[in-house]
Amino acid sequence: MIIKPGELLASINTPEDLRKLKPEQMLQVTQELRQFIIDVVSIHGGHFGASLGVVEITTALHYVFNTPYDQLVWDVGHQAYGHKILTGRRDVFHTNRKYGGISGFPKRKESEYDTFGVGHSSTSISAALGMAVASQYKNEADRQHIAVIGDGALTGGMAFEALNHAGATNANLLVVLNDNCMSIDPNVGALKEYLTDITTSRTYNKVRDEIWNILGKISKFGPNAQHIASKIESGIKASILKQSNLFEGLKFRYFGPIDGHDINHLISVMEDLKHIPGPKILHCITTKGKGFALAEKDQTKWHAPGLFDKITGEIYKTHYDKPQPPKYQDVFGHTIVELAEQNPKIMGVTPAMPSGCSLNIMMKAMPDRAFDVGIAEQHAVTFSAGLATQGMIPFCNIYSTFMQRGYDQVVHDVCLQNLPVVFCLDRAGFAGADGPTHHGAYDIAYMRCIPNMVVSAPMNEQELRNLMFTATQEGAGPFTIRYPRGEGVMPSWKTPFEVIEIGKGRTVQEGEEVAILTFGHIGNYAVDVCKKLSFDGITPGHYDMRFAKPLDEELLHHIFSKYSKVITVEDGCLQGGFGSAVLEFMVDNGYTSQVKRLGMADVIYEHGSQLELHREAGFAPEDIERTVREMIGVAVKV
Repeated sequence: MIIKPGELLASINTPEDLRKLKPEQMLQVTQELRQFIIDVVSIHGGHFGASLGVVEITTALHYVFNTPYDQLVWDVGHQAYGHKILTGRRDVFHTNRKYGGISGFPKRKESEYDTFGVGHSSTSISAALGMAVASQYKNEADRQHIAVIGDGALTGGMAFEALNHAGATNANLLVVLNDNCMSIDPNVGALKEYLTDITTSRTYNKVRDEIWNILGKISKFGPNAQHIASKIESGIKASILKQSNLFEGLKFRYFGPIDGHDINHLISVMEDLKHIPGPKILHCITTKGKGFALAEKDQTKWHAPGLFDKITGEIYKTHYDKPQPPKYQDVFGHTIVELAEQNPKIMGVTPAMPSGCSLNIMMKAMPDRAFDVGIAEQHAVTFSAGLATQGMIPFCNIYSTFMQRGYDQVVHDVCLQNLPVVFCLDRAGFAGADGPTHHGAYDIAYMRCIPNMVVSAPMNEQELRNLMFTATQEGAGPFTIRYPRGEGVMPSWKTPFEVIEIGKGRTVQEGEEVAILTFGHIGNYAVDVCKKLSFDGITPGHYDMRFAKPLDEELLHHIFSKYSKVITVEDGCLQGGFGSAVLEFMVDNGYTSQVKRLGMADVIYEHGSQLELHREAGFAPEDIERTVREMIGVAVKV
């Protein structure tokens, strides 16, 4: 289905085209841009509320600043759909997040307007500051550098590190704070309260508006008048808000808060800010999901709703005649509550993803034992370590890709002290349409090299429950449980808890000549392959190893003694992963079997459905079948 843009939007192929329009036409541009996003996302899917909330900011930035010469950096990138549409990708926007299509996030190799690749939060200020310092060094005094960051991303420690550094420079940097009190879930913490205080102080906002008007009237008398007015405003902020401004304390010039949906005012303010040197921050108040009533009302639900009817707001769901397996994240969410009811030491921790990882179930049932710590993975890990020192058993649930941001704390604060923190790594393996910034490719490799760490993966929901139960047992120590995005395989999943001996795999079926060793959910592919091969009289052995560390050496001795050919399958990187662990065992013990490892090669995989990416990486069901046939010398069926 071809979706036609509005009259003005159809004429905009680059920001240069946008800048040819009159200021009074910008309101129509924003209306058409917002409607185009609604039209496309309702039919093709994608992130939704975040981009609707910054339509005016996006339009104003590209209208006022000379992009791409002026460098515009988006934090995270959920909100960059309008940016993509205005920068030459309108006609391919329907391919967004689809296999072979454009990325859902800004990406340097996709467009010169995407100055920095993003996907993880809190990076924009650091990147824009680096660009600004480089421009200074190259004597590009006219070049502007803008970082657009949400109040959710501002809770990440890296953002404060960048603010602290930027304030000590005279770099030409503008930080646009998109303040909507949301990341994916509602924001938490003292910073949220601070920003709320600023935005809700009627007295301050009234005086601020008067100061701004005076500033505009007297600016013709020269920079000294501007400086004096700034001093007066700073004093009023301190007295009315009863505290110094956080950003000005970091030596940023602070402007705002202003209405982030008033396109004309945004343009006027940004035009003024272009001529003010040094680090500055523009505080914009926005509504996530602006312009689509249901998205404004339930912002978490409409962050990425899937396909929906743009008229009625009905989100399309697939209906089944039979009970379906649950999502792994929901098995985690319900199971941790069940375990916590039995064990008062269990607590839950997540960095800003309570609905994404389903810890919100525990937060509702046991609010004093479940914590959303904001976009702060490093803090989440060390906070969990602190809980563990006091006898608690924290389940720290972090997406595999985001766990990378807290890796030093895993090593130093958890494993070196051998503290019983349980890391539940959601979205392990290919994450699908979110693409390379979100693929959980590396956790097997980076976790199994740390002393004291157990590395496990369930093949189904029952094993996830049992691994979680096992991790709570005395002496379990640091424990990693990885599982993928999406559904499991067991509609009747709520089974009784059983302790799994740490480092013990299980035999799915014995076989002849070739053995398939799988780690995690991907083992279900091997089950289907073995059934299919049995019709041709081929019976490979299949072993669900469950642990990449410690390995089940007893089972591996059996396998390498029996089979001359071995295949390992994992939804993770091959370098240093599960297959590598098996090869290390084989070499260390003098076995000489032929081994073929299936998993992610040493390349960057783009976005697509999980099955599409499994096929690209070569470990989809047909790849496993073909590998078995090739290894035993049986013709591959076409």
